[in-house]
Amino acid sequence: MAGGWAPDGAEQAQIDASLDDALAFVRQNLPQGDSAEHCVECGDAIPAARRQALPGVQLCVGCQNEADQRNRFQAAYNRRGSKDSQLK
Repeated sequence: MAGGWAPDGAEQAQIDASLDDALAFVRQNLPQGDSAEHCVECGDAIPAARRQALPGVQLCVGCQNEADQRNRFQAAYNRRGSKDSQLK
């Protein structure tokens, strides 16, 4: 139930919008093209199964985990929420 000036269903609309933003961010950053046989960061071999599962992959699993940790803050920011919701 929405309160104040927010219409009914505003909470769900906010959740849906946040999920849509997160999915759009992930989709635009998916690798494309030819996969590298060796990681561009550390030089370790990238397994064939990973190259097949994720076309365009350039990083080994370990380096990808590190890159994901560096970039994780970007998806956590609620750009659509009100200032009050970001302060809580």
